[in-house]
Amino acid sequence: MPRRLIKRFMPDPARIREHKSLRFLGTLLHDPNLWHLNRHSASRAMAVGIFAAFIPIPFQMLLAACLAITVRSNMPISVSLVWLTNPITMPPVFYCTYQLGAWLMDVPPRSLPDELTWEWISSQLSTVWQPFLLGSVVCGVVLGGGAYGLTMLYWRWWVNRQWKRRKNNRKG
Repeated sequence: MPRRLIKRFMPDPARIREHKSLRFLGTLLHDPNLWHLNRHSASRAMAVGIFAAFIPIPFQMLLAACLAITVRSNMPISVSLVWLTNPITMPPVFYCTYQLGAWLMDVPPRSLPDELTWEWISSQLSTVWQPFLLGSVVCGVVLGGGAYGLTMLYWRWWVNRQWKRRKNNRKG
């Protein structure tokens, strides 16, 4: 795995532990698995980060951090993956999750009006929140699980490839 490249962009754990907004987590941030970059912690981080990215709540990064502590995954990867749903990508992603939820619940999806207003959103919220939440959770679980499996497979492939290269270099 290109560990050196990833570690170059990872923040210093001591600096994060001392950050004033994370002090409430206390000694929970001292778990070494939150900062190590190995196959298991990185795979769990992919699952946690992608799951949290699809959950439509404010403070998704805090959710990712709490989940990372719970499952002992790499904290920086978990928190950074939340930015897959940023202000630019959020509308199409959440529209797709709503469509999936409506399809799973077998309800006709609402179409968007020509002009999107706050009044329209507040009046339709009571009918769209259930399919939207269901689609978000399903997408988060499925894509997070897929990311976990793909990361595990990719990491194993990379390590096997490196071992074969070393073996061939010793022979040659």
